[in-house]
Amino acid sequence: MTGPKTVTTDLYPAPGVHGGDADAVAAYLGIDPAEVLDLSASLNPEAPDVAGVVARSLDRLGRYPDVTCATSALAEAIGVDPQSLVVTNGGAEAIALVAQLHPTGWVEAPEFALYARHLRELDPKAPRWRSNPSNPLGQFAGPDEKAGVWDEAFWALAAGTWTRGDARSWRIGSLTKLWACPGLRAGYAIAPDPASAEAMREIQPRWAVSGLAIAVIELLLPVTDLPSWQRSIAKRRAELADQLRERGLVVSETDACWVLVERPDLRSLLIPTGVLVRDCTSFGLNSTTRIAVPDDQGLERLLNALDRVL
Repeated sequence: MTGPKTVTTDLYPAPGVHGGDADAVAAYLGIDPAEVLDLSASLNPEAPDVAGVVARSLDRLGRYPDVTCATSALAEAIGVDPQSLVVTNGGAEAIALVAQLHPTGWVEAPEFALYARHLRELDPKAPRWRSNPSNPLGQFAGPDEKAGVWDEAFWALAAGTWTRGDARSWRIGSLTKLWACPGLRAGYAIAPDPASAEAMREIQPRWAVSGLAIAVIELLLPVTDLPSWQRSIAKRRAELADQLRERGLVVSETDACWVLVERPDLRSLLIPTGVLVRDCTSFGLNSTTRIAVPDDQGLERLLNALDRVL
């Protein structure tokens, strides 16, 4: 890694609302974005080789995408009616489309900011929008808890299954998180019924999902092993928590693919090392930092960085 330039903490790029600020931090440090260890984005450390799949699928750039086969394959993997599933340009598009169909809802903080952003009106009496496991707290909802919209972006990595299975609610998923490809954009929505899914298709922009994203869905579903990934992430999460505690940090473990640390300045301390973590101020948690579970190489680099700055 090229050594970053000397930096001044009051000039650091401000943390974005959703994390994933690697490009801005890299530009500030004068390094390649690939040299930033971005643990502000909670992705699957066990993800398969998405770049290789994309490289083998470049011929799809020459024709308009057809999402039909990918929809059927994904619905079969999840175990839902393909007529009730809509593949989307990331989980973010699914959130926006559901909010367009149901513009009044309720969000209880702390919660993912995109729900309130896209809802036209917040009403405590309206159906609730919830992430499960919750983002940023990382806790599973209880089996008897309800929601009008469940955002299951991190469910598969936390539970080892595709969905909680509340068929009467909207369910939103993120293949971006599952396969660690935030630059590709791939997600889906499971509607309560086929008519609701068709209503979503009617308002979704034509060709919203790229041919490369469709190729990744079709080719990675056969090698996706949710139970194995869940077990590995749980083990890695426990090791991460232990190592952070050994360095004197106060850690809250979660059900998700991250841990929470009570250290408000940790992002600023780590930026000069090229390691990026998630400042949770945008969630209203001013003293909390979220750290994604890394792979082996990422863990070693994180710990080395912490040993330098703490």
